[in-house]
Amino acid sequence: MMNGLKTTALMVTLTLMLVAFGGILGGRSGMTFALIMAFAMNFITYWFSDKIVLRMYGAKEVSESEAPELYGIVRRLAHRAELPMPRVCIMNEDQPNAFATGRNPSHGTVAVTTGIMRILSREELEGVLAHELAHVKHRDILVSTVAATIAGAISYLAQMAQWTMIFGGRRDDDEGGSPIAAIVMMIVGPIAAMLVQMAISRSREYGADEGGARISGNPRYLANALRKLQMASQRIPMDANPATAHLFIVNPLSGGGIIKLFSTHPPIEERIARLESMSLRG
Repeated sequence: MMNGLKTTALMVTLTLMLVAFGGILGGRSGMTFALIMAFAMNFITYWFSDKIVLRMYGAKEVSESEAPELYGIVRRLAHRAELPMPRVCIMNEDQPNAFATGRNPSHGTVAVTTGIMRILSREELEGVLAHELAHVKHRDILVSTVAATIAGAISYLAQMAQWTMIFGGRRDDDEGGSPIAAIVMMIVGPIAAMLVQMAISRSREYGADEGGARISGNPRYLANALRKLQMASQRIPMDANPATAHLFIVNPLSGGGIIKLFSTHPPIEERIARLESMSLRG
């Protein structure tokens, strides 16, 4: 419940930021442009984001005859979660990882890498797939897609402000905002939007961990899987697009130091601790 309220508050914050920055850039007309742009971008991502992401990573849909064990696990967990059977896809990637996509439970897809099927036990794979089905059930894919789209729109407005100032196209009248405010927006806007987007992503990961543990029936399945995935993801690189990193169960982008500060995922240690706490309570 708290994660849901936090996500709603963060989404409202992102939307208000977009409208405010549109107003700073172009007054009332800028605010209108920002809302229209966000609506158009959300429309496109709502209908086509799953196809784009699956194609980006070369994920191929498999049938039950092609991957009977994987397909059987997904079908059993989907039944337990009271979800329609999602599409099942496999990515030819050495890094062990997985993600879910789809605009709603009726159009859900779970995708796993060949690497994850090599290193996880059946129980650990169940924990991972249950986590992804929890994302589908909670409609997290839609939430994260909208958040990423609004954050992208804010960054786009910041770039527009930069080029407008370079070519002297700004006006300081009732229809335009303050030049000083525009400069602040150019610097602070994209960073603030990114931080809010990451907060949404981290909140949804905790929720999917909890929901997945309940679907699988044993929080330790996912906890043990996360330990293996963390170590393997650091050793095995993956050519992942930063814009889609939030979809994966563990961050596919390796890095430490300040990069961890801007991670779309909560610390693995904290996720494992929460899952083990659930196991003790259960």
